[in-house]
Amino acid sequence: MPSPPWVTSVRLRIDGEHHDVHVTGTETLNDALREHLDLTATKVGCEMGNCGACTVLLDGDPVYSCLVLAAECGERSVETAAGLVDGREPGTVQQAFVDCDALQCGFCTPGQVMSVESLRRRAAAGASFDDDDLRHALAGNLCRCGAYRNILEAARSVVEVTVS
Repeated sequence: MPSPPWVTSVRLRIDGEHHDVHVTGTETLNDALREHLDLTATKVGCEMGNCGACTVLLDGDPVYSCLVLAAECGERSVETAAGLVDGREPGTVQQAFVDCDALQCGFCTPGQVMSVESLRRRAAAGASFDDDDLRHALAGNLCRCGAYRNILEAARSVVEVTVS
């Protein structure tokens, strides 16, 4: 039986692995990750692009996965916080969050980690940042527990910060 016309097949590349999924034209990347692929590291928050809990890297850039249609992501690189783990060891940014006590309830942590990972990669490529740049880059990720000071410290620990 053929699929209804509003359903499309898309090949997603998530954390380096390919996944073929059938999605409707209105399903978000977050829906595809969580509902079709059972990849739940990316959280569902406001579903309106206000909280940042669903932040992933799409072709290396941080995006809210609740605002991106899954059908638009075919063959693009999608990275989640789960993909930063090296075997059983946390990635550099994840370890910085632990070392700096930059998490409390942990709900916002995957999105925060992905935003900081983007900064880390840009710094490794030669970009320089001051504290205002870090605050601006993290402004789209809300932490209801108020761990902002420690999140900023974790970002500082993986990104060389210039004094302004």
